[in-house]
Amino acid sequence: MALKIKGDKEISHVPSIKRKALQINLNENIYGTFAEIGAGQETVRNFFRAGGASGTIAKTMSAYDKDFSDAIYGVEDDKRYVTENRLKKMLSHEIELVEERLSRDKHPNKIFFAYANTVTTIDFAKKFKGHGWLGIRFQLDPLEDYNEIIMHVRFKENDAKLQQETLGTLGVNLIYGAFYLNDNPKELLKSFYDNLHKDQIEIDMINFSGPRFTYVDNRLMSLQLVKNGMTNAVMFGPDGNNLLPAQQLYKANILALRGSFRPVTKVNMDMFEKARDMFLQEKRVDKDKTKVIFEITLTNLRAEGKINERDFLDRAELLCSLGQYVMITNFQEYYKLVEYFSEFTKARMALAMGVYNLVQIFDEKYYRNLSGGILEAFGKLFFKDLKIYLYPLQNQETGELSTSENLKVHPRMKELYKYFKYNGKVLDIENYNPEILNVFSRNVLRMISEGEEGWEEMLPEGVAEIIKAEKLFGYSKRKFIKIDK
Repeated sequence: MALKIKGDKEISHVPSIKRKALQINLNENIYGTFAEIGAGQETVRNFFRAGGASGTIAKTMSAYDKDFSDAIYGVEDDKRYVTENRLKKMLSHEIELVEERLSRDKHPNKIFFAYANTVTTIDFAKKFKGHGWLGIRFQLDPLEDYNEIIMHVRFKENDAKLQQETLGTLGVNLIYGAFYLNDNPKELLKSFYDNLHKDQIEIDMINFSGPRFTYVDNRLMSLQLVKNGMTNAVMFGPDGNNLLPAQQLYKANILALRGSFRPVTKVNMDMFEKARDMFLQEKRVDKDKTKVIFEITLTNLRAEGKINERDFLDRAELLCSLGQYVMITNFQEYYKLVEYFSEFTKARMALAMGVYNLVQIFDEKYYRNLSGGILEAFGKLFFKDLKIYLYPLQNQETGELSTSENLKVHPRMKELYKYFKYNGKVLDIENYNPEILNVFSRNVLRMISEGEEGWEEMLPEGVAEIIKAEKLFGYSKRKFIKIDK
């Protein structure tokens, strides 16, 4: 029996938290449990206060004591409690109890759910603002398997009580959205901030799974988080699943490559491979703790005006197929990207880029919003343990190579550039492949769209086959059929 909403009128304004909780409570089919650890029972409190909670809440609990928590949910290998794995164990355990203790014969039309969160709020010293995991496992039909929505949040408020209330509001939004907005994941995502402000909490990772979300590409949901201003950076792995940046970057040596990757070319991969080799030769770099990231900025995705989601997924598909980790950020300036990385690691970092990108870094117009201008930006950029690996640019008319030795910056920036260059902050990638310096993504994209031949040779092995098979970047087989006159 599918979930039906009875007696609910469509409203144009955002419903209050009390209204959302009451609507859930008055639905005779929705029934489940709440398990909240770390910030009180703030979510379920909203349901109790709304009235009619006995029709919705089978059980609520908070296993605050670590020994009690371990006895209920098991011991984590890393001994941590505020983790995704812990949340999933909580959801699985609570759903199993619901299924075990509530007879389907007695409740044939009930659609069960388990809501859980495990969080840590701001500490007494107010140095760490706190973070947490929350999620819901739920049915939309008694005969159907469970769906799941899991997210990670970072608190922004400086008061534990305020953080608790914010978490409670977000929890209600999540439960309400799961049942009433599941057919439109993009709107569901936006609804998480109903009755909240982005200055209160940040959502930096989310994953949808289950029969009702089989059509949802979680990479696209990541893009929505950045696009909607819910976070500044998201990350996903080679398998396409969203990852928590803080977890991936914690105490890591980070090598980042920024580009359009539209599509990824032999030059991109040559830059990646040579820069990675240089990075791993650094004394302060641990190979086992190194994370290489292909970064695409929101500005790049908006290069043609509105964000083309199909185009974004095309790029993501190819990078994932090459086994790469991808990050989407809202950091147009490199110093902001480095500042973001520095939140999670103090280990050595590096940026791999072409000559054109480095010249842009020395353009003062990008730093007019800073009181200290370009000097402040460079202080933030190079104060960290950072190096830049520079890939050469070849003039297509003269054949002349531009490297760190002869690149041209604004006359006012010459001395500043020399300072960083001769202090070993900028290093040339010297063992590059000279035969591919004439390869540019924009030319490859044009050749694909216009049906020209020869673009396949400009791409890494296997990429052209994927473009053709999946018809990425507007590829059409018909464009390449020759008609003999």
